Order: sequence, then C-alpha cells, then structure tokens
Amino acid sequence: MSTRESFNPESYELDKSFRLTRFTELKGTGCKVPQDVLQKLLESLQENHFQEDEQFLGAVMPRLGIGMDTCVIPLRHGGLSLVQTTDYIYPIVDDPYMMVSLARGRIACANVLSDLYAMGVTECDNMLMLLGISNKMTDRERDKVMPLIIQGFKDAAEEAGTSVTGGQTVLNPWIVLGGVATTVCQPNEFIMPDNAVPGDVLVLTKPLGTQVAVAVHQWLDIPEKWNKIKLVVTQEDVELAYQEAMMNMARLNRTAAGLMHTFNAHAATDITGFGILGHAQNLAKQQRNEVSFVIHNLPVLAKMAAVSKACGNMFGLMHGTCPETSGGLLICLPREQAARFCAEIKSPKYGEGHQAWIIGIVEKGNRTARIIDKPRIIEVAPQEGSRSVSSALTPRVSA
Repeated sequence: MSTRESFNPESYELDKSFRLTRFTELKGTGCKVPQDVLQKLLESLQENHFQEDEQFLGAVMPRLGIGMDTCVIPLRHGGLSLVQTTDYIYPIVDDPYMMVSLARGRIACANVLSDLYAMGVTECDNMLMLLGISNKMTDRERDKVMPLIIQGFKDAAEEAGTSVTGGQTVLNPWIVLGGVATTVCQPNEFIMPDNAVPGDVLVLTKPLGTQVAVAVHQWLDIPEKWNKIKLVVTQEDVELAYQEAMMNMARLNRTAAGLMHTFNAHAATDITGFGILGHAQNLAKQQRNEVSFVIHNLPVLAKMAAVSKACGNMFGLMHGTCPETSGGLLICLPREQAARFCAEIKSPKYGEGHQAWIIGIVEKGNRTARIIDKPRIIEVAPQEGSRSVSSALTPRVSA
C-alpha cells in the first residue's frame, strides 16, 4: 500500500484545528452494543440457531442467519446463494480520505467488505454507501470534507473490484460511515463458518491494538493523558503505531479470503468491535462440532501492549476485549496447512506482502473461547511505509 502525506486541514481551506473525530463521541466500532445485550435483542429474529440446510434440485443449500458476519440465503434460482452484510462506523482518524480511501485509507469501505471476506468470498457484486453528515459541521466543512469521503468510498470499492450504485445520506449529530455489500455465489465460492474440528489451529491476519494506537495518538495533544504513558512510549513510537494502525485498517482482507480456499479453512470471522475474544466466542458458538478455541498468542502493534498496561489495562487489550476497526480475519485452519498459509500471505505477489500469526488451537470442548492467563505478546514492528509517513510528520511539542 502506497503512503500519503498526513492530512492538513489548511490545504482544504479549513481551520487548522479541524478534526474529523470531533464529530463523534465514540470512535470506530467502539460504538458496539455489548454482545450479550445484542443477542437478547435479536432473539426474536433468530427462529432457529442452526437453521436446516435447504434442498434445491437435490443439492444441499446451506443457510446462515443472524449471529455471524453475513447472512447466507439460498435463492430460488439456479442453486445460488445471496451473501450480504451491512456495517458502519464512526470516524476513528482525522483524515477524511484516510477513513475511506483507495490505496491510502479505505477504512470504512474495508470494514464493510471484511464481513464478506470472512466467508471466503473474494468477489463483491455491489455496494451501497450509508452516510450520515453531521449537522454540527459548517457549510464549508461539509462541502470540503464529505466529497473526500464519498470519493474515497467509491475508489475503495473499485479497488475491491466492485462499485457503489446507491445508498442513503442523512443529517445526523455524528458522522456515520458505512455501507452494504452484496454478492451472489455458487456453493464453492464461500466457506461456511461452522466446520472447525479438534486439532485445527487459529490464525490471525492483522495485529491487534488499533484502538489503543488511535487513542494515544490523540493523547499527544492532551498533556494530562500523555504524562501517564510517556515513560513507556515515545512520540515517535506513537506516530509509528498510528500510521501502522491506519495502514492495517485500510488493507482489504481479500487476499486472506482467497487463501482460505487454497488452504482448506474450516471457519473464520473478522475481528472488529467485540475484540478478538468476543468474536472468537461468537465463532465458537456457531460450530457444528463440540469444540472450543484457546488463544495463546496476541500479536499487538509495537509498544501498544506496554501503553495498555501503563493505563491499567483500561483498553482491555490483554483480555481480548479491546475493540478493533477493520481488523484481521481469525481463521480455523488444519494444523498442517497453517504454516503454509502464513508463509504464502507474505508473498510479494500479493503486493507488499502481509503477516499472519498462529495464535491458538481448536480443541474438544463446549463451543467456548478463552485466552490463557499469560498469553505471549508478539510485538509487531511497523512496516517501512509507516516509517516513511511518520518521518514526514511535523513534530509536536507535548508538556
């Protein structure tokens, strides 16, 4: 992914104090309703936890309803299935284009598409865009910022091989960015997330800690908060982690989705607002076999684990409850395939290459997930692109 200069509000004839995150009180997918509350609210919509697979001309047509990343609905025609998802987030970074852009951002669009990729779907037939324009914005802010967001979402969708054909735009107290992703699939084009078996291993395709990196980057301008962590992290560390977080959130999970087929994945989900433990628990509940997931390793953006500990684990990072935005895929792979998956995803043929980590195991159990008491923290160093952006940033002065 190519790099881009840091967003300068004055370049867009905005006040130098302009911050996109000022138009929301919650960040990214940190707006999630608690998982247990959500499940109770949706009980009336979920008639049957394991809905029976449907028959079409003698073929078994799987169905996936409420509770996972997407719905999979058998269509009336030709043995095809509709795979569809919707998602939205609040601004998590201050650059409008970085929130949704093509090669340099595309966070909001990548976040929507990630639900399809968690099903092993690599092609999206259509996208709709959901946009809430803050009624607190001045006319100038609206006219300068919202076109960047709209163009960025469109560019990101095209990069993913799809297009935006409509949506909904409304006034709202907070900025809202999201959409709907839809595709029609043959049975061999998606992987149902319910076939994990004992002996599988868990693989994660992006590091954790995006929410921490974004929060502490804002603390650089808040002396009373910065003073709490400045003994464990430098300004440069924070800038690097922030840039790395943006690049990771911006990266599509499309490559990983394709490799799920190559290496015979048994199940997957994407890691977003419920944190890695919440999404692992949700995936475990969906399994047909009596299995449980045990997480031993937590890949985390460099220095963010230390920051989290210095804050008294207020982020929940070490406990697996820290929200992520446009996070990686958590994939259940056969043990003999996992190392090859992790090696293959690094290949230069997929662009700049990406990392993946074996973080746990699937064992016989009662459809639960847990993190061991003292997980190994894997410090994930920034890629070269993040260092290039950070070195170009204007130095800050913090008290």
